[in-house]
Formats: sequence, structure tokens, C-alpha cells
Amino acid sequence: MNRFYWITAGQYLGGEKVLHQQRSIRLYDGESKTNFDSGAVLLTNMRLIWDDEELEDRTMALNLSLVSKFEEVPGSLTKSPKIYLYLKSPPKDKPPGPSVNEDTDHIRMSFRKGGRDEFSAVLSEALKSSVWEKQASLPPQPSSSGSRYRVGIAGIERDIHSKQLKDDAKVTEAFKDLDALIVKAREMVDMLNRYAKNVEEKKGSITDDETVAFKSALLSVGIANPVTRETHGSTTSYHTELAKQVGAFLVKPLEEVGGIMTLPDVYCRYNRARGFDLVSPDDLLNACQMFERLKLPVRLRQFDSGVLVVQSLVHSEEAVISETSKTVSEEGDLTADQLARIANISVILAMERLLTTENAGKICRDHSMEGLRFFPNQFM
Repeated sequence: MNRFYWITAGQYLGGEKVLHQQRSIRLYDGESKTNFDSGAVLLTNMRLIWDDEELEDRTMALNLSLVSKFEEVPGSLTKSPKIYLYLKSPPKDKPPGPSVNEDTDHIRMSFRKGGRDEFSAVLSEALKSSVWEKQASLPPQPSSSGSRYRVGIAGIERDIHSKQLKDDAKVTEAFKDLDALIVKAREMVDMLNRYAKNVEEKKGSITDDETVAFKSALLSVGIANPVTRETHGSTTSYHTELAKQVGAFLVKPLEEVGGIMTLPDVYCRYNRARGFDLVSPDDLLNACQMFERLKLPVRLRQFDSGVLVVQSLVHSEEAVISETSKTVSEEGDLTADQLARIANISVILAMERLLTTENAGKICRDHSMEGLRFFPNQFM
């Protein structure tokens, strides 16, 4: 321990860089226990700094130039893993340090809360680099930049704050890229709209194949001209135009899923097609509630369970009952999960189909420890 010397916490040498920090380190003077029981160790490219975690102004440093080698000692159920640091003789002009046994040639570092392997790897690289051969190691002076590093709790807090600042900078940069993407997307949509007008004006001069190819490209970028609050001032006008656009958009998706879709699915599909200027759940709900008044080919419906769905007018409830009853009869019995896989719909919609068919008297249920299962109604 006579190689350590007292320092002011937070000061480090010119050219010194922090490499690693580890808490709850106990120091031994050779094989003897010391009163340096619990401290945070800061490993730099030039020194090993120990800062007491309980007492203030009790910080000391060991120059890595005095470490000849180190050895790892594994832990056990009752002992913490350790590192033995074998030391060279101390220089004659060493600053004052702790008063301990001067005959020992090594110290032990006990890692009471783990982290020995990570510390050992960084220490090995620091000893190989031998930065101190190019830097003056004594006496310790603040760096020319005036930087300070506080070990212990304050050091950890500073690390966290620094990481938060870096994360904030990354998020800000990411949003800059997103804003640029939105601007480019707007430009692309405007360009496609201009081409769409040209297609309408030149219907006779382009082939059907070219028209189909162009419309496919237009659909691949989503909704060409999404309704926004900027383009429609008042709330009523905005919801009216939004309802018309949502109703027209849902015609094909509803055909693909059997004529009915849950409102959350509608929200996801529609916003995905918009690409940007996403609508809120409340705005979408208000727009869907206007379907019937605007005489659109879709309707908002609420099941007895409270589930909200958007349903196509060509979607017949009698057809659903007949189809579901037929599927249950063919399979012998079904759960909502099984029907969802067969019909390629969500489990919620599958359950609503089964309940509707049950209310019509076409199927009956069996509720057991295995869950809810539906069978063909043989009583009617």
C-alpha cells in the first residue's frame, strides 16, 4: 500500500483517460486486511484511483507504471473473486500516502459485487499500452482542459447524465432524418398526383397495361392525398372528408377479410397506408360514426360484447351465420382460435361470429376446463 498516494477527488493527469469504473472494492495490503473496506475504483490509462464510498476526501491513486504484473484469483461461495497486483519499488519522490506495511510487494483487490473479469480485461490492455512512458506521472496535476472526474456516486450520476445527453442527441438527429423523409414523401405524392392528372387527360393515348402499372405504383406509396386538418379547417369538415376517404379505402381490405374488420385493425391499416400525418384514434372513431349519415358502403357496428367493428354493407349476417354453422359442422367442434385460423380472421372476430351463430340457434357451446368450445346444435 505504500505505492498509493493521496489525491484530490476529481483531478487527473494531462493525457489521462477514464477506461473503467467498478464499485465495492476492498483493498488488502499483501495478505493483511486494511480499513480501505469499500470504495469505487476508477481505472484510467495511467492510474488506478480508489475513492472511499462512505467517507469524503479519502481518495488515493496508484500509478500503473508501478504494476509489474497481476493475477486473477477465482471466488467461491464464501469468498469474493480477487486480483493480485504485484508492485515495483516505490519512487523516492512519491507524494504522501497511507501509512501501511512497507514490506509487501503486492496488494489484493476484492470484488465484493462482481465485475472482476471486465476489470481484468481493461487492466490488461492498459498495462500493455504503457501510456505513462510518454506522460509525466508525478506529481498529479489537473489536466490542461480543466476536466474533472468525480468517482463514486457522483461519478456514476455524471456517467448517466452524459449518456442521456448522447441519447437525446441521437433522438434529435433521428427526428431530423424523419422530417426530411416526410418532406420527400410529400414531394413524391405531389409528383404522383400530377402524373395521375396526366393519365386522366390522356386516357386514349396510353395502354391499359400502362394504366394498371401506374396505379400499382401509386398504391405502393399509400394514400395519394390524405385528408389532414391543414387542408380541411373545421372539425366537422375534417371528419366528413376523413370518413369518405376511410370508407373508400376500406372497400378492398374488407373484401379480403370477409366483409368485417375490428376498429383497431382499421386504425392500423389506414395509418399504415397514410405513411405520414397519422390520424388519432378519436378522429378515426368520429369519422367512422359518420358512415351511415354519409351513406357510405361501410358501417360502424358494436357487438353485444362491446367490440367495435367496421362492416361492409354487402356483408350479410345471415351468410356469416350459415358459413360459420357449416364450418363447425364440418370440423365437428371448434374454438375461437381454431375458427380464426380457418377463416384467417382475428380471434376476437372469430368469437363474435360463433356467438352470433349461437344466438341464431345454429350451434351450442360446451364450457369445460379445456375452455369454450362450440358444437353443431342437434336439438333444433
